[in-house]
Amino acid sequence: MPSFQYEALNESGKPQKGVVSAASSEDAISRIRSQGLFPTSVREQKVKKGKAGAPAGGAGGGGGGGGTPGKKKSFALGGIKPAQLTTFTRQFSTLQDAGLPILRSLQILEAQQKPGVLKNVLMDVTEDVSSGLTLADAMAKHPKAFNRLYTKMIAAGEVAGVLEMILQRLSDFLEKAIRLKRRIKGAMTYPAVVIFVAVVIVTALMLFIVPKFTGIFKDFDSKLPALTQHLIDASDFLGGKLISDKSTQAIPGVVWVVCFPIVFFIVIKLARRSQTGKAIFDRLVLYVPVLGNLVAKATVARFTRTLGTLIRAGVPILDALTITRDTTANYVFQKALTGVYESVRQGESFAEPLRKARVCDGIVTNMIDVGEETGDLDKMLLKIADNHDEEVDTLVDSMTRLIEPLMTLMLGGIVGFIVIALFMPLVSLIQSVSGGK
Repeated sequence: MPSFQYEALNESGKPQKGVVSAASSEDAISRIRSQGLFPTSVREQKVKKGKAGAPAGGAGGGGGGGGTPGKKKSFALGGIKPAQLTTFTRQFSTLQDAGLPILRSLQILEAQQKPGVLKNVLMDVTEDVSSGLTLADAMAKHPKAFNRLYTKMIAAGEVAGVLEMILQRLSDFLEKAIRLKRRIKGAMTYPAVVIFVAVVIVTALMLFIVPKFTGIFKDFDSKLPALTQHLIDASDFLGGKLISDKSTQAIPGVVWVVCFPIVFFIVIKLARRSQTGKAIFDRLVLYVPVLGNLVAKATVARFTRTLGTLIRAGVPILDALTITRDTTANYVFQKALTGVYESVRQGESFAEPLRKARVCDGIVTNMIDVGEETGDLDKMLLKIADNHDEEVDTLVDSMTRLIEPLMTLMLGGIVGFIVIALFMPLVSLIQSVSGGK
């Protein structure tokens, strides 16, 4: 009678492995279930001839080892999108709430994923969990997919036995973070598009329209107004002519116009890689009118929601502060949270270092004070996050409404300047011709 090697889950969801003799794979599954186990993999053992090779494709024939025999990882580049991770977390929470074992939930979610990075990661996590690792440890092996905040909350949920609740809070947190990021990106997209269109229009006028008027002005051989001369010089520069002798220059000015934003973006990215550059840039951003206030409120919303979620999940306060500090993008707030960490570590107040750092409004530090005194710090932090999310929404709406007329005025002013500069000499020529008659 052939032997079948199996992997199964017991009533508590713990993985087990063994060998059972049966007439067929169906008989083997029945025998395994009669022992109170739930089989996840059943394979007929092959007689080894010499050195073990890959078994031929038969009943239960699989690939090389692991918890998902017969499955291979697909080639995938890039990372996991926040929306993908949020959907996975929400589905995982639903399966856990329904009472399914962790391993079975992972197998279901891995099977329904499309080929890509997340599916490959879930295959590894499923294999590690089936080998006896905790879910948090298995996820921690993939920091690009599951960051420290995610794995710490999963660990706290496993220890406390409330994993489904932790997953629910994680999915809520991720959804709100995505929503906030989209709102800010949406606010930045509109002015960026308007500025791009304005630059294209003005550049086209300077390259194709102004030179035609320049030829007309040369035919009349009259002295041009200073405003018109400056416009022609700018047009010559963009078109690649040297202002001094009108000869061709090595690099046309239009190339500089196109390259400047790209070079500026690269310089900023490189500068922020150093601690000093990041500190200077992040501090300067906070002083930019309107934008600085938006960045500050968005950062406060993010770090208070992160910290509140971690504390509510049962993560120790010092660990929660470390994770929150490391996941905060702005250097100024990172430094402030470092002060908070040292203060709490020494048994002192949470709110006082924030008050001294002056990175938060007075109402924020006062609410944190109240939360410390009442023992509801997590509730207060999440309330602050909700309030600041609403303020960010209001700021984004106000900024969008303000930017639209400002951009219209700016574009109209530039085009108006070009029109006036071009028609001033024409008006003078018409007047001189009329006077001559």
